[in-house]
Amino acid sequence: MNTQRLPCIRRRGLLAGLGSALLLQGCGSLGLGWLGLGRDKDPNPPSPLTKTPPQEIQLRSLWTTRIGKGSDGRALSLRPAVSGNRVYAADHSGIISALNAADGRVVWERKTGRPYSGGPDVEGEQLAVGSSSGEVLLLSTRDGSQRWRAQLSSEILSVPRLIGDLVVVHSIDDSIYGLDINDGSQRWRFSHQAPILTLRGSSSPTPGPDGIIVGISSGRLVYLDYTQGIPIWEVLVSPPSGRTELERIADIDTDPVVLGDQVFVASFNGDLAAVDIGSGAVLWRRELSAHAGLAATPESLYITDSDDQLWAADPTDGAGRWRQDSLRHRQLTAPVVIGNALAVGDLEGYLHLVSRRDGRLLGRLRVAKAAVTSAPVVVGQTLYLQLDNGTIAAVRASGSGANLSAESSVPSGQD
Repeated sequence: MNTQRLPCIRRRGLLAGLGSALLLQGCGSLGLGWLGLGRDKDPNPPSPLTKTPPQEIQLRSLWTTRIGKGSDGRALSLRPAVSGNRVYAADHSGIISALNAADGRVVWERKTGRPYSGGPDVEGEQLAVGSSSGEVLLLSTRDGSQRWRAQLSSEILSVPRLIGDLVVVHSIDDSIYGLDINDGSQRWRFSHQAPILTLRGSSSPTPGPDGIIVGISSGRLVYLDYTQGIPIWEVLVSPPSGRTELERIADIDTDPVVLGDQVFVASFNGDLAAVDIGSGAVLWRRELSAHAGLAATPESLYITDSDDQLWAADPTDGAGRWRQDSLRHRQLTAPVVIGNALAVGDLEGYLHLVSRRDGRLLGRLRVAKAAVTSAPVVVGQTLYLQLDNGTIAAVRASGSGANLSAESSVPSGQD
């Protein structure tokens, strides 16, 4: 059974009632057998790909390049970052590379031996990346040389964000740091007391009009003052419910999405919600469990739910517009917008395109025989992907369905 995208749980103290003698290794994934279900067969097998979509959008592989050994079977937050004519990528074995965006040729590569786990993020000539050992590194995009290194409290499973003159980092123990971009010194730290059980993962910081928005455990969203890290507001988006600690997991691991004066967010075992940035008031909620992520345009929200169904929802009230359920349990990434389509990757290395208008399948391409667990990065009509075996790939979309005259979009974690 593939357990890579199960509700991966990390341990705080003993797991009362769940077999405390069984320890988690480095916040690794849990199989259902560990939870007492004792089944040899996956109760939710991936939906088979029995039909070839009509290929209204043609997908063509431009190049693939292999860096390192991949994720080493861990659930990480490694994804490509594209700036100018380069693609930057990090590997859990400690390799960080700059590739030519046109042909995948390696421009430079550094073997650092550090277990990279989150990022990178790129701004100008600076690149930020986090590690499983709690380190944040700022590197030069020119040659990968280190500018500074900072040691934080725990593993980093989010993307360190370069925001103004700060590197803002969310560590897995629900601490959020504002580090000086010049030397890595700590300007401020916000800490939240996490519950006993939480998902393995962290929401990446997102810039708002006057501060930084981050989803944390227990279904909370916090808006931090940029200069001091003091909460402007903190709101409970999805109250935990249920009798057991497992049922009460309501973490926000998805990256918040800012559109105008609102922020949209989804939680596991909880809700899709819209929050007013000025006041922190929850404008609406809709029951929908998600931990992969969402994307948005001014006209629509797009979400991958916890059963790997794709949804479109009205941003004014959360009302559903369509649902695509033929890819259930294929461990889909968060959706990204490319023209008139949405793109998601899956556990077998397939890239799927669906219509933004009605959710029908438009195209499919197998990029490589490895899982895609981070959302593709879209630049024009090209998608850049990082697969779990260390493959970095570029795929071009063409055809009438890839028309880029469609309204602009905001991918997860950006404004």
